[in-house]
Amino acid sequence: MNRSSLNRIRRTRTDAEPVTFDFAPMVDVVLLLLIFFFLTSNLSTSRSSVPLDLPRASSTVNDTPQIPTVSIDERGQIFLEDRQVTAAQLERALPELVKTSGGVVAVRADAKGQYGQVVTVIDVIKRAGGERLALGARQP
Repeated sequence: MNRSSLNRIRRTRTDAEPVTFDFAPMVDVVLLLLIFFFLTSNLSTSRSSVPLDLPRASSTVNDTPQIPTVSIDERGQIFLEDRQVTAAQLERALPELVKTSGGVVAVRADAKGQYGQVVTVIDVIKRAGGERLALGARQP
């Protein structure tokens, strides 16, 4: 290419319309990302409102929202989801929940709680058909 053809190319670029950037698709993508992160951060929190001081574990996995959660507080009180129940009430309520969750039940117990109550709850879960337990713990 010689100099005159380069000058002609440069002139045609300056004579053409200026290049513009359309921000609308970028705003849409950013908005969708924000919605995605808000929803996923909301789902990753525990559903139970029972205040517990969970023990620490070096490796933890977040609870799956579809599985029933049994909580045991410091005083040994049992909660199915957010409702306080006795061991007998838990045994009556769990079989249907265990069927829908595929045999998985989450157990959350206070670190200062009564170990005997935890064993009682695990025994009730096993009798109700629970095949797998997900034990709740805090990340270090």
